[in-house]
Amino acid sequence: MSSALLQLQDKLQLASSEYQKLQNDLTAIIDARQRLGAQQQENELVKKEFQQLTPNNTVYKLIGPVLVQQDQAEAKSNVDKRLEFIQSEVKRVEKQIEDGNAKLEKKKLEIVEIQTEIQQKSQANPAATAPAAISA
Repeated sequence: MSSALLQLQDKLQLASSEYQKLQNDLTAIIDARQRLGAQQQENELVKKEFQQLTPNNTVYKLIGPVLVQQDQAEAKSNVDKRLEFIQSEVKRVEKQIEDGNAKLEKKKLEIVEIQTEIQQKSQANPAATAPAAISA
């Protein structure tokens, strides 16, 4: 096999492992986005519940194993701040997903180019890929 072909195969192997790493990174980012979505839903439900409260209702906050009484306005404010934070994190993570998809697509194109080049070199020099015939 020619050294150019071997170099291309090494390049393909490296690009393939980089592609796999990008896929794993993207999977982790998507998991983070799903967790943020769940947190956002949970906080939206809490906010809805707060809207049904009257000034006479008591609000408790769970701190470790203990329920501690909390001011209603403070609790509502905390939930609103948490929702703002989650929404900003969602935007940040969605940007990461876009970037990750773009990198993945770019790497996929690079792999296809390398594979095409390998195929062209193999067809141009079939003796380089086929084992030599031995006469008896």
